[in-house]
Amino acid sequence: MGSTKCAICHKKPEQGEQVRIWQESGHAKAFETLGTPEAKAQGAQKGVENPQTDGKCLKCHSTAYGFTEAVVTAAIPVEEGVSCESCHGPGKDYMKKSVMEDEAAAVEAGLVVPDEKTCQKCHNPEAPTFKSFNYAEYWEKIKHPVPQG
Repeated sequence: MGSTKCAICHKKPEQGEQVRIWQESGHAKAFETLGTPEAKAQGAQKGVENPQTDGKCLKCHSTAYGFTEAVVTAAIPVEEGVSCESCHGPGKDYMKKSVMEDEAAAVEAGLVVPDEKTCQKCHNPEAPTFKSFNYAEYWEKIKHPVPQG
């Protein structure tokens, strides 16, 4: 689906401006960071020639990794980094407003409500630059709830 579809609703102030919060986060820049000299040096130490094309890196630095090329090109560009569906699951079955208005229905249709385990799929000791991960601390930086009321 891609963040462009999510943005139809989730960029609005009354919805919580989730897209703006994401765009200002490290998640949105995750793919870009793989092109830095630091990432290339880190990759070389692990036998990775190009971090921006290697699955070992892309699995946590791009939502698009693992999708077919047609899907990626059409909806989820690799350059988008870690976007909505990395954490919330594929949105095509829960994207309708009528489903999203009912959290239980959205979850039943595939919405993932991220928790610490969701984050730890990438933020873990297997990551080459991992130092530590304090879920509560980082959640405060990236949380983007839909306002209640």
